Amino acid sequence: MAQTTEQRRIPVVRPGGSGWSLNIGESIRIALESLRANKLRTFLTMLGIIIGVWSVVSLLSIGNGAQNYITNQVKAIGTNILFIQPGADRQGGFSVAAQSLTLDDADAIQRSVPEAALVSPEFNGSAQAVAGAVNEGVGVTGVIPEYAVVHNAKVAQGQFITQDMVDGVRDVVVLGDQIATDLFPGVPALGQSIRLDGKAMRVVGVLAAGNGGFNSTDSSVLVPLSTAQRSLFDAKARGSASYRLGGISIQVRTAKEINLAQAKIEQLMRRRHKLPDDGKSDDFTVRNQAALLTTLNGITSAFTAFLGAIAGISLLVGGIGVMNIMLVSVTERTKEIGLRKAVGAKRRDILRQFLVEALVMSVLGGLVGLGLGYATAKGVALTKIIIPVVTPSAVIMALGFSAAVGLFFGIYPAQRAARLNPIQALRYD
Repeated sequence: MAQTTEQRRIPVVRPGGSGWSLNIGESIRIALESLRANKLRTFLTMLGIIIGVWSVVSLLSIGNGAQNYITNQVKAIGTNILFIQPGADRQGGFSVAAQSLTLDDADAIQRSVPEAALVSPEFNGSAQAVAGAVNEGVGVTGVIPEYAVVHNAKVAQGQFITQDMVDGVRDVVVLGDQIATDLFPGVPALGQSIRLDGKAMRVVGVLAAGNGGFNSTDSSVLVPLSTAQRSLFDAKARGSASYRLGGISIQVRTAKEINLAQAKIEQLMRRRHKLPDDGKSDDFTVRNQAALLTTLNGITSAFTAFLGAIAGISLLVGGIGVMNIMLVSVTERTKEIGLRKAVGAKRRDILRQFLVEALVMSVLGGLVGLGLGYATAKGVALTKIIIPVVTPSAVIMALGFSAAVGLFFGIYPAQRAARLNPIQALRYD
C-alpha cells in the first residue's frame, strides 16, 4: 500500500503521457504538502526571503518617493530660473562674501540679455523682529515687485512690494504665513507694526501658506530692496556708487533658452568685472535649475540603487537559508527518495521536485515580503513628508530576484537528492 501511495505521488514523465505541464503541477502539489507538513521550518526558511523582499520594496519605494519629491520641488521653483550669487573673496586668510555683485549688474543683465524675461535683484540680511512681547531673529530679504513672479510668491492678504515702495524707500514689510502667525499669534498681522533692529515697519501684506519645500515663503520677511540696502543694512559697494546685492534671480523666457541665457550672463559678468573668459577667476556663481535637477536626479537614482543593493544582501542571506534547510530536508527524506527511485522516478523527477519546493518557498516568501513592503510604503506616506512610490519594476525585480534566489540556492540540494543511489538510500537510517 505504501508503495502504491508513493507511485501516485511521484511525477514521472512517460512517453505519450500528458506531458511536462502535469508533472510540474504535481510537483507543486507535493511541494505544498511537504511545506505544510513542516510549518515551523517552512516559516523560518521563508523568513529570510520575506525580510529581503520587504527591505527591497520598502527602500526602493522610499528612494523613488524622495526622487519625486526633489523633482517636484525643483520644478515648482521653475526649470527656467537662474540664480546668480556673489562668490568669495580672500581677506586676511578668511573667505568672506564678495561685494562685486551690484544693482548695476542686474540692470545690465536686463538690458543686454534678451532671453532674461524678468530680473529680480535681492539683498539678504538678518535682523531681530519685535512685535509686542514676541522677539524673534529673522532673515530679511530686500526685493522688487518682480520677486513675486520669479519666486511664485502669492499674496493672501494686503499687497506685495510695489515699485513706488522701492522708489520711496518705504518702511513696509510683507510677511510669510508662518512668521506672521509667530509674531502676531491669534490676531491678523495685516496693518500691524513690527520693529526690525529697532526700526518701525508697517505690515502691508501676508503671503499665502507654502508647502514647506525648497522655495517656501512661510518664514519670509520681505522689504523694499532700497529699504534693505540703505536703511536697514549698510549695502554700499566699495569704490562704487551702486549698492551690493545678495543675489539676482532671473526668469528666462523658456526652459529651452536656459543654457544660452546662462552663457550670455556669464560672458557679460566677466566683461563687466574684468575677469578672464576661462571662468577660473569668477567672483560670482550662476546656478542653473535645470542642471541642478539633472544632478539631483542622478544622485537620488544612485542612492536608490544603493539602498536596493543593500536590501538585496538580505535576500542572498535568505537564499543561503533556503539551501541549508533543503539540504536538511534531503537528508531527512533519503529513504523517501530511494523509494521513489525504486518505483520508477527518474533523476530528473527528483531534481525537479526539490527545485520546485525551493522555488515555491521563495516565491511565497516573496509575496509576503511584497505585501509587507507595500504596507510599509503606505505607512510612510501617512507622514506626508515623502510619498513612497511602489513601481511595477520594483515589484517585478523583487519577485524575480526571490525566485532566482530560490532556484540558485535550491539547485545544489536538488542535485544531491537526484544523485542518491536508491539501494543505499533505502538502507539509510
